[in-house]
Amino acid sequence: MNKTSKIYIAGHRGLVGSAILKNLLSKGYTNLIYRTHKELDLLNQQAVSDFFEAEKPEYVILAAAKVGGIVANNTYRADFIYENLQIQNNIIHQSYVNGVTKLLFLGSTCIYPKNAPQPMSEDSLLTSELEYTNEPYAIAKIAGIKMCESYNMQYGTNFISVMPTNLYGPNDNFDLETSHVLPALIRKMHEAKVNNTPQVEIWGSGKPRREFLYSEDMADACVFLLENRNFKDTFSSTDREIINTHINIGTGVDISIKELALTIKDIIGFNGELYFNTDKPDGTMIKSTNSSKLHKLGWKHNIKLEDGIKMMYEWYLKNV
Repeated sequence: MNKTSKIYIAGHRGLVGSAILKNLLSKGYTNLIYRTHKELDLLNQQAVSDFFEAEKPEYVILAAAKVGGIVANNTYRADFIYENLQIQNNIIHQSYVNGVTKLLFLGSTCIYPKNAPQPMSEDSLLTSELEYTNEPYAIAKIAGIKMCESYNMQYGTNFISVMPTNLYGPNDNFDLETSHVLPALIRKMHEAKVNNTPQVEIWGSGKPRREFLYSEDMADACVFLLENRNFKDTFSSTDREIINTHINIGTGVDISIKELALTIKDIIGFNGELYFNTDKPDGTMIKSTNSSKLHKLGWKHNIKLEDGIKMMYEWYLKNV
């Protein structure tokens, strides 16, 4: 991949896509293409086909997806499986049809079984049942991994799948109904501070442990893989079956939701109380990512969680 390679970023306005776009621009890439949803509906098979035929991108970053937290995943189950499958099918297939040099497909570590051994490794995929609340989304992303693997094996394409852990950062979703836990906590505590609200409610017991990766670290890992690694690097030449070729992107460091809430409380300067509503679901109790495969390929994260939250809150104050 050189600085003038034509690179299409699907989902360039979201948390993931915007971080990757920023990273590519900072490294001097000059031929980046993207479209808003109004300009290109990725659910529309014909529209995606026409776009690829007209633009002929050399590289594709598939960061577009329907995403959300535990409430959104469990409430809009049909939307999550349909829209993600449709987006993936359209872009991955048209990348093959139009001879794309390399594609990077982004999923999530929620693909792993709810009782997967911790930290979760790539080999845990499909070993037992998924967490019920995000099962439709997870199944869609698993299908994307298998689609990339299958096209590589049948057609000789060079499609790589990466599975980031919980992400946060600039351009995150702060909607309290559909956001993930970290941006939701930032918004709740900021508004409580501004409005002198004495208490902030947090769903669950606070005991579940989660791992968080700053979106700009994730973007750096993605660009590293695009620049330096190929599908053939994701499995051993001695493997009898080519499976689990996806790559985890994470920090390997987890934190309880209670500890996270207290950290955010301190950074924002909220002086009220935290109420953990145990009538609400906790979800999976422990989710930690084994990123040793990525480390062996040559990349590690740089940004510590507390520093990342501070940067995200500064962005929130200026932009939301």
